Amino acid sequence: IMVCLDVSNSMLAEDVSPNRLDKAKQMLSRLTDGFTNDKVGLIVFAGDAYMQLPITSDYVAARSFAAQISPTMVSKQGTAIGAAIDLAASSFSSGSEGSRVIVVISDGENHEDDALAAAKAAAEKGIRIYTIGIGTPEGAPISIDGEFIKDEQGDMVVSKLDEQMLEQIALTTGGAYIRATNRSLGLDEIVQKINEVEKKELTSTVFEDFNEQYPVSLYTSPSPRDRSVSRM
Repeated sequence: IMVCLDVSNSMLAEDVSPNRLDKAKQMLSRLTDGFTNDKVGLIVFAGDAYMQLPITSDYVAARSFAAQISPTMVSKQGTAIGAAIDLAASSFSSGSEGSRVIVVISDGENHEDDALAAAKAAAEKGIRIYTIGIGTPEGAPISIDGEFIKDEQGDMVVSKLDEQMLEQIALTTGGAYIRATNRSLGLDEIVQKINEVEKKELTSTVFEDFNEQYPVSLYTSPSPRDRSVSRM
C-alpha cells in the first residue's frame, strides 16, 4: 500500500478541524492501525511528488514520518496528483500483481497534470486507487502565518474540495472514494475495501552453497599385528 499525501498550501484550509493537513496526518496515523501484514510507503506531493518513506512493514516508522510532514517539504506549489500516482505505481516491486493499492489523501484540486491519465495507466498495471477527500465543497480561505492567500486581483482565495476528480480517479481503477469529515475519517470503509484485495504471500528460498576449501584429515591407528618390535 502506497499512501500519497497532499501537502500543498490548500491543505492548510480550515474547513475541517484543525485544518486539512493536520486532519490528514491524524488519518494517516490511524490508517496503519487497521493493517496487519501489509507493507506501506509514503509519498508527499504538491507541485511535484517525492518519496518520503519507501515501502516497509515498519508502521512505527510510517507514523513517525507522517508526524513530521509539512507543506515546506515540497518547494514547488500546486497539486500534481498525477505525478504522485505515477511515482507510487513505479515504486511497487515486480511480481506483486493483484496486491498493489494506492491511497490518495487530498482536497482534489489538481492543477498540474492529467491525474486521470495516470490513474488509467495504474489500472492497466492492475493497481487499485482509493481516494480520501479532505475539505468541503463550500471550501475555505487559506491562511499562512496569519495571512490569507489572495489572487492577482487581490481577492481572497477559497479552496474547495473537488470530489468529482477524486471519484473519477478511484472509479477508473476499480477503487472507491470516501470523504473525510470532522466526525468521520472514512477509515473503516477504506481499510475494509483494502482488505478485500487479494493478498499474496511473498516467499524466498535460501540456497546454501558449500565450498570445501581443505580435504578432510583422517588418522587411523595401526593395529597390533602391524606393529613391529625390535629386540636388542
